[in-house]
Amino acid sequence: MENKRVTHTARTILRLWNVGWFLIFWVKYYNRYMFDTYKLFGALFSALTFFIIYSALCNVYKAFRIASTDVSDIVFSQFVSFAAGDLLLYVECSLVYNQIRNFIPTLVVMGIQLAGTSFFSLETKRYFMRHVARQKTLVIYGEQSTEEEAINFENRLLHRYKHLFDILYTESEKMDDDIFLQRLQGVETVIMYNITPGLKIRFTEPCIENRKNFYFTPNIEDILEQGAETKHLLDTPMMKYEYSYNDPRKLVVKRIMDVIFSLLFLIILSPVMLFTAIAIKAEDGGPVFYRQDRYTKNGKIFSMLKFRSMVVDAEKNGVQPSTGENDPRITKVGRFIRRTRIDELPQFINVLKGDMSFVGPRPERVEHVDLYVREIPEFRYRLSVKGGLTGYAQVYGKYNTSAYDKLLMDLMYIENQTTLLDFRIALLTVRTVFQRESTEGFDENESRLIHEEVTGEDAVTGRKREEP
Repeated sequence: MENKRVTHTARTILRLWNVGWFLIFWVKYYNRYMFDTYKLFGALFSALTFFIIYSALCNVYKAFRIASTDVSDIVFSQFVSFAAGDLLLYVECSLVYNQIRNFIPTLVVMGIQLAGTSFFSLETKRYFMRHVARQKTLVIYGEQSTEEEAINFENRLLHRYKHLFDILYTESEKMDDDIFLQRLQGVETVIMYNITPGLKIRFTEPCIENRKNFYFTPNIEDILEQGAETKHLLDTPMMKYEYSYNDPRKLVVKRIMDVIFSLLFLIILSPVMLFTAIAIKAEDGGPVFYRQDRYTKNGKIFSMLKFRSMVVDAEKNGVQPSTGENDPRITKVGRFIRRTRIDELPQFINVLKGDMSFVGPRPERVEHVDLYVREIPEFRYRLSVKGGLTGYAQVYGKYNTSAYDKLLMDLMYIENQTTLLDFRIALLTVRTVFQRESTEGFDENESRLIHEEVTGEDAVTGRKREEP
């Protein structure tokens, strides 16, 4: 209850601060240009419009989850949300008045909003960590994981959420029922990490009976069930898997949105793309684009476009996974366009052509897919939908997120795909662009690790690894 009281108070303060300052500057500098009469009503209507835009984007970016989010992420999400409201209302004012108004007040109010948001977010986080009690927690790990893997999971969890969880016990799913019940009485939360599916009920039922919070890592079956719909045959409740992602109406709407937005972005970003093409050509005289065969829906192969960021014939000796930013094959221009994600812009052409969609699982290289399927057979389920420019795993995953967890995220998208979810992911991608640790898919580190696991060869040198 204390957690919710603190976060609710912080949410109220942030809303009052950002909406209040918008209203003050709007009335002082812009309202009279929008409304000749009914100025009071106009000001209130403008403030309401700002509030709706701000709140909607805060909801998309989870900007009020102060307890479970880093302060920097909170501030950035808040900034995008209130800045969008400020800018949209400024543009509306200029259009209605048919003359560009002074932009400085908008910059000033954004600065005040940002300063206050940073202060309140930081102080709330500090208060939270000092005064809100951590939840006493039991971690149970499954047979498919070792205790070392469970400890590593705990360390990663506490690295970010040490103010939320106090892990008292770490136990295997093989522990006796008496030990489990004894541990359960001394904790408030249970985290089930990679529990064997058939044993999950053994731990969830006592948690429910004793009103304990619990988390669990889902498996493939858990996620596929999200695509099922309740049906009643006679007096027997049943679940029917509907393949909702193949609904023709949804596919038509998705394709229309892909065409509209790919054209829009190609027009807006054409100066950047032209300048990039000139810079690449000027550096070494090589081709501007790099084409790479990728898999998309139903195993179809297409050539994905990127701006070339490596030297010509970088893979003449076969496919070699990148060794990161220090890879000597990366050109000077390539280093910049990779860091800023400009190298991905030609993929808007793939979206316009229909090879890709705006949102979907990132399409993988043809030569890697067989390796993935051998190591993770469920990987083939990702080919149920068209590959995307951005996806669920790209906005919710991190650079070191495991291949299996990325797969689960992609399947979550496939089973819950809607236009609203696509819109949410597209907006979250704006934030992801500024996060250097965000995941790019499976192509770099995971490609190398899976290649070594399946073939026994070092992915960089191509030599057989020595047995330990």
